[in-house]
Amino acid sequence: MFAAYACQTSESRGRLWPERMSTFRSPWQRDRDRIIHSSAFRRLKHKTQVFVEQDGEAYRGDYYRTRLTHTIEVAQVARTIAGALDLNPDLAETVALAHDLGHPPFGHTGEDALAQLMAPYGGFDHNAQALRIVTRLERHYADFDGLNLTWESLEGIAKHNGPLVGSSPTGGPLVGTGPTGGPLPYALAEVNDRWDLELHTNASAEAQVAAVADDIAYNHHDLHDGLRARLFTEDDLAQLPVVGEAFAQVDALHPGLDPMRRRHEALRRVFGVMVEDVIAVARNRLTSLQPSHVQEIREMDGPVIRFSKPLYQNLKAIKGFLFTRMYRAPSVVVERKRVTQMLNGLFPLFMADTARMPESWREVADAAADDTGRARVVLDYVAGMTDRFAISEAERLLG
Repeated sequence: MFAAYACQTSESRGRLWPERMSTFRSPWQRDRDRIIHSSAFRRLKHKTQVFVEQDGEAYRGDYYRTRLTHTIEVAQVARTIAGALDLNPDLAETVALAHDLGHPPFGHTGEDALAQLMAPYGGFDHNAQALRIVTRLERHYADFDGLNLTWESLEGIAKHNGPLVGSSPTGGPLVGTGPTGGPLPYALAEVNDRWDLELHTNASAEAQVAAVADDIAYNHHDLHDGLRARLFTEDDLAQLPVVGEAFAQVDALHPGLDPMRRRHEALRRVFGVMVEDVIAVARNRLTSLQPSHVQEIREMDGPVIRFSKPLYQNLKAIKGFLFTRMYRAPSVVVERKRVTQMLNGLFPLFMADTARMPESWREVADAAADDTGRARVVLDYVAGMTDRFAISEAERLLG
């Protein structure tokens, strides 16, 4: 039995194109399966989390996280937390599996580069691009473009990090104004125009779980990957809150433990601290607030699924460390410049000469009404590339 404030199968708002209910799968199990079988999901295997896929010594190894392994870890955490809170684990898992579908090659570096290139044409945001993929770009079904996901799944993809628009003076939604006062990304606005996702409210508790699970997963595995890349050491981590305590606990219980086992034992304790903290905070808030329906979750002043304030502050310190020692490490900065140069070369090349793209993409780009329409087709093509394909195309076309 799910809690009263969970998303209930019987109350789903359905799909944009009505379909018969499955005889053995819930709507969100069906959404999950469509995402797993999508082309965009498979491409996550060769998309970067932090390290660029190449043969350089600093980045060699099959042990670093990719977007795919990260996504699987997020989905696992989301199911665990949702189950502990009597939420709908299928919906939480669905949002988790879809949350990074819109990421371009080269991780956040690629996103930054494409956002600059697309600034004259409506901008770029990976969450909005994920919506574009599941509503338009996946073209496998006879009756519709996209995956025809349920409203709740689309809402979760759009709003798992919180409301996207403010409120008007009368209290109604002010669609078209982003949280920083700028316009909504066009990919998001197009979907919302077709089906109101109530962008002024919070998402369901299940989608909020997926967002926190994302934080937990990357905080955990980036520490692992940074150690493996030798960007910092266990002694460096001993100075950090939560992490230092975890290593001290392992040393007390298992003195002289093999270094790799010591590392794993300590970081899995960090992982456990984050998960248990989120569950405890959510249980306290839900017990206090006593919501009786998912809509009450959406209309609250803030998220109901979040870290405690003390742990949030500790995680800020960990993220600050990772930003300095990993995301902006000299070797990583060199790669950031290199891949930014690749995208800065490929995008204008395809804009100027659409014949450089595969025929199916060229036809769509040439049929665009104006430069903005052409740029959005080029963006869809480039953003869909894997790291290895983008590198090979840059070598082939740009020398």
